[in-house]
Amino acid sequence: MYVKQFLTGGDRNFAYIIGDEATKKAIVIDPSYDPDRVVAHASEEGYEIVAAFNTHGHHDHTNGNEPFENATGVRPAVLGEETAGRVVEHGATFPIGELTAKILHTPGHSPDSICILVGDAVFTGDTLFVGKVGGTDLGDGARTEYASLHDILLKLPDETRVFPGHDVGTALESTIGHEKETNPFLLRDDVESFINLKKNWAAYKKEHGIA
Repeated sequence: MYVKQFLTGGDRNFAYIIGDEATKKAIVIDPSYDPDRVVAHASEEGYEIVAAFNTHGHHDHTNGNEPFENATGVRPAVLGEETAGRVVEHGATFPIGELTAKILHTPGHSPDSICILVGDAVFTGDTLFVGKVGGTDLGDGARTEYASLHDILLKLPDETRVFPGHDVGTALESTIGHEKETNPFLLRDDVESFINLKKNWAAYKKEHGIA
């Protein structure tokens, strides 16, 4: 499986190409601020883009959709929209040559947040970063995010690679197992302590020397 990560701009946004090396079919996630570079790279590597997704509908993830569609004929889709002839919804699968992309609805950061699971990798948007989690309110949004993390993402195999939507964590990628062991938000035993850490994150970062 081919994975190419791009730092596109904005708030250190990431875009991704995920390709099947056998068939040269690929998908793109969050082309955002630099769709031309993403499209050019796919072409240079000989990949045909067959579908594209936005991990959620916030502007920093969707602003590149129009030029990306103009260049490829493929419109990046958010939850509830259609790409490659299928609706983006929880559990939906999309073929990428001999690979399959599976949609995981993980609300919290936003109601329409999704993660995309392909092979041994999950592309987590603004739900899970390396050593951190996506921003939410301190009420229903935080509770929903906690459930998405524990009921969906943390049930993936420990060796699953994690590719986040922004370069705001402690590394460019991680694994589910490493996050379980080291991410302070995932080490909280219940939703109330999870929310308490969100409330006191600035102090926690200072105390523990986290950027």
